[in-house]
Amino acid sequence: MKDGATGIRYPWDTPPTEGEAIEVAKGVLWMRLPLPMKLDHVNVYALDEGNSWTIIDTGFDSKRSRAIWETLMAGPLGGKPISRVVVTHHHPDHVGLAGWFQSEFGASLWTTRTAWLFARMLQLDEQAVPRQETLDFYRACGMDEEIYNQRSSERPFNFADVVAPMPLGFRRIKQDDEIEMGGRKWSVHIGNGHAPEHATFWSQDDNLVLSGDQILPSISSNIGVYATEPEADPVADWLEACERLAKYARDDQLILGGHKLPFTGAPLRMRQLIDNHHGALKRLLAHLDTPQTAAECFLPLFKRQIDGGAYGLALVEALAHLNHLYQVGDVSRTTREDGAYLWQRIN
Repeated sequence: MKDGATGIRYPWDTPPTEGEAIEVAKGVLWMRLPLPMKLDHVNVYALDEGNSWTIIDTGFDSKRSRAIWETLMAGPLGGKPISRVVVTHHHPDHVGLAGWFQSEFGASLWTTRTAWLFARMLQLDEQAVPRQETLDFYRACGMDEEIYNQRSSERPFNFADVVAPMPLGFRRIKQDDEIEMGGRKWSVHIGNGHAPEHATFWSQDDNLVLSGDQILPSISSNIGVYATEPEADPVADWLEACERLAKYARDDQLILGGHKLPFTGAPLRMRQLIDNHHGALKRLLAHLDTPQTAAECFLPLFKRQIDGGAYGLALVEALAHLNHLYQVGDVSRTTREDGAYLWQRIN
């Protein structure tokens, strides 16, 4: 299948069904786990080590996900043990069952230091209601009053709800490492922006790339700022990482990402990922001829209004783009009486 507008090609029209796998290259299986959200799946991969498997990412921790993995292990994985779990980044749909594989099956965990620290910290930080710092952060973003009132009194999203307890101990992955997986040698290149210290793996022996959420087709990875680091500039991190990773991209590479379909056409897709954010920043800057809160910036950024389940992700992405414009000196920031930041273009 080909996306006629872009030239990006999808060798498989349909993904594997639940509990099944598609062999995308010799000894490399593509599988899917469900997610209870609009983006309703995460891709996971298994690499054949001969007597065992290395898996790339895990899905959420849930009874359903564990049952699917047990079906996969008994079926497509042929009953061979999972000896190693490689986690591309700390988000719960990727790390959710890593601790389960460690504790229940004796697998080793390989990931970046930042990914492990973030995941384990957040898994231990269980909250019944949002902390005051989070509520202040929502106010600073200009969150819709009705949504603010709802979120201020309800249990927030907790990693502990969907990430299994993570025991001590992991193997660190870092930039320029070379790792043997599935009969191939892989070069490690670290991405940023969507998640700090996001690992990607580029085969030296054939055309495979395990890209996690750093390189996806048809959708743009969420780039957000959170109360943990409210002055962060992940847009700058994203653009730097995309420019750097683009140097390794080739048209023949099969990109195995964390969502959507495997695809070829990486050089073009890398340029799209970069241009998408430059275009969004340009539209946003024009919108800021008059002062706006982050919550009032959805239309220029996303070309549509956002509500419902996507509101929170849109809000943190709007703030990320505003922080970038602020830190490069293109906009000013003042504080409204209710605590909301007002952003305005500097002429």
